[in-house]
Amino acid sequence: MKIVIPGGTGQVGTILRRALTAAGHDVVILTRRPLRDRDVHWDAETLGPWAKEIDGSDVVINLAGRSVNCRYTPDNLRAMMDSRVRSTRVVGEAVAAASRPPRVWLQMSTATVYAHRFDAPNDEVTGVLGGTEPGVPGYWAYSVEIAKAWERAQEQAETPHTRKVSMRAAMVMSPDRGGVFDVLLRLVRLGLGGPVAGGAQFVSWIHDRDFVRAVEFLADRDDLAGPVNLAAPAPLPQRTFMRVLRAACGVPVGLPATKWMAELGAFALRSDTELLLKSRRVIPGRLLEAGFAFDFPQWPEAADDLVRRLRGRPGSTM
Repeated sequence: MKIVIPGGTGQVGTILRRALTAAGHDVVILTRRPLRDRDVHWDAETLGPWAKEIDGSDVVINLAGRSVNCRYTPDNLRAMMDSRVRSTRVVGEAVAAASRPPRVWLQMSTATVYAHRFDAPNDEVTGVLGGTEPGVPGYWAYSVEIAKAWERAQEQAETPHTRKVSMRAAMVMSPDRGGVFDVLLRLVRLGLGGPVAGGAQFVSWIHDRDFVRAVEFLADRDDLAGPVNLAAPAPLPQRTFMRVLRAACGVPVGLPATKWMAELGAFALRSDTELLLKSRRVIPGRLLEAGFAFDFPQWPEAADDLVRRLRGRPGSTM
């Protein structure tokens, strides 16, 4: 198959490119900075010569958008909104203009669209969308609005011959450098892998191999459209999540952090505490209902596999 991945140069795009290329597919990456074979230039805002890659392709997987790994300043939040909405709109324009449109358009979204909650998990049917929760920072609502606008831009695209799926993805865990697992592991090795602000907030995650398999599953299943949660079926409290990761690394102790300590650390890392403090309790209702079987449904087995793979990587110091 020919698979086009707009914005495919980040961690998730790298995971997909590697796996889908190894499976024998022709993978084209749309990027502002083409560096490799099958990279094609685009500006993520306007139609251009890149659109011919979508015409005649089988699958489009749009990952484009400014990274969330930054301080949530008003300027950065606006850049997140604009980059996601504009890139999605222009992908929709390319699909609509194609003489041979792709049969499926998988659009990246985020589990952040759901409410900060502890009482029950969020699936696609009964889940509560966020934005009105009491007692959370006001800008968290804007993060939810970004997710909603991202999905709405795909939904509004006039692509009657192309099935559309919005992938509400949890944190994708892989041993690649610079990914979220790499950051968490660095904290563990520094002795800082303890509970944050009590650690009751839920962490939703998905193993990188299950993420790839879920993407392939969604591409193949003609009966699935609309929002689909890409998350392992067993989210768990942050304090438990980090305890399991410490055990996988052989690190017995992780210092806890208060909320203000987390804010200080996030500022130093040029990130934001929403990524640490929001309770994302998300389960993959539609995937499970459709018969998808996770290779890594539980975090202990996933963490052990990721640590083992990381230790086997050339140059690893673990």
